[in-house]
Amino acid sequence: MKLDPRAMVKAAVGYVRKNPDEVVRAAVNATGLRFGVPLASLRWLASQVQGSGKKAPKDVEIASVPPALKLSATVDAMGTPIRATASIKIDEVTIAPDTLRIGVRLRDVKLQVTDDNAESPVATLIKSGALDLSKPGNLVKFIPKKPPMIVESDGDRIVLDLMKIPKLAGDPRVKKILGILSPVLGIRSIETDKDHLYVKLRASPAGLPEAIAKVKDIVTNGAR
Repeated sequence: MKLDPRAMVKAAVGYVRKNPDEVVRAAVNATGLRFGVPLASLRWLASQVQGSGKKAPKDVEIASVPPALKLSATVDAMGTPIRATASIKIDEVTIAPDTLRIGVRLRDVKLQVTDDNAESPVATLIKSGALDLSKPGNLVKFIPKKPPMIVESDGDRIVLDLMKIPKLAGDPRVKKILGILSPVLGIRSIETDKDHLYVKLRASPAGLPEAIAKVKDIVTNGAR
């Protein structure tokens, strides 16, 4: 899926015009290294994803249950249409030159088969109620051939390392950016209020010399 930059700009301008207080809110939050993403913008992005292909999630709904984010969507699970709902809380973000680790807690997970006539193994398993949806991490643990980016799963928690995704791991630009950011910048928390998703940053001035040295190295090697 490719997003149209002009459509994104148009949507952003339209949102700010309807909500001019967002500019002041953003400025105030920035002074405390706190940045908010309106849930309306996430809903707009979800609306673009929904039309991107047959396998894309449908009827995506995004809401907040502070401090978590609540997501609902209809997905295709091996040919079986399922309505999935969960509250998602990110409780860890670790940035390092070779790591982009994200810890996610999944709670209030619900799965509902939307086709009453579905008789697939997936449909039978969900309808039987045999799945312990209170501990989705335990279910993920036993999935054969898990994606390599899933590095831990236990209870209601799943840990992803995005640098295990081959396209990211093989992109030197991503490693350079992480190498520059990791000494000076971290993410303290990610949480929601009624209308926003907030990212709270942690600055580490002591790591500034290391970051500057890496920038200089990139510039020097790039000039050769």
